[in-house]
Amino acid sequence: MIRKTKAKDEYVVNLDGPDGNAFALMGLAGSLATTVGYASDEIETMFTKMKSGDYKKLVKTFDEYFGGYVVLETTNKELLNATG
Repeated sequence: MIRKTKAKDEYVVNLDGPDGNAFALMGLAGSLATTVGYASDEIETMFTKMKSGDYKKLVKTFDEYFGGYVVLETTNKELLNATG
């Protein structure tokens, strides 16, 4: 069967996969920040905050800035509690 591709209505990042590593998330954050119109000083503040702690802090900060644009998925209970 062939069918027309459905438009994605949400952008999902699987934190358990390769797109969920710290470098990938920071790269995505930089791209998204520019796309949604954050000023350069806001981007610098965001990156400073992302790098100021461990991986949970980075994920939580990413979610604070881009939770309205990106859905983060994981099976990791610590991460679910950190962002929930």
